[in-house]
Amino acid sequence: MAKTKMEAEPDQPDEQLDRAIEELRGVLREEERRPDATLQSSANSSIIMTIPVDVQIILGSTEMPVSELMALQKGSTVALNRRIGEPVDVVVNGRKIARGEITVLESDPTRFGIRLTEIIAATKSA
Repeated sequence: MAKTKMEAEPDQPDEQLDRAIEELRGVLREEERRPDATLQSSANSSIIMTIPVDVQIILGSTEMPVSELMALQKGSTVALNRRIGEPVDVVVNGRKIARGEITVLESDPTRFGIRLTEIIAATKSA
């Protein structure tokens, strides 16, 4: 699997994430400015950008026999395969695209969010 800039330079994740986002924006701007681009392709881009996707943040998982599952009650604790402080997975439509750390939102301290720390390199499927 090809390494992204994020994986190659783990010292400055915020700067690398900003750089990756800017590169993506640049590619989109170039597509819009192409001389052979028509109004239809612009409309298609708008349609694509409004398609909803399912985003999940995976804190961890576990395996257990059905008997243990059936014995769970209110107040039961289920141990996950991740430890506190380990990155969580960001999954879009079933595909892991990034990893991040849980953070409290500055704008609303009663909610939490994810700060992306690594973007997973896209691989082409045959």
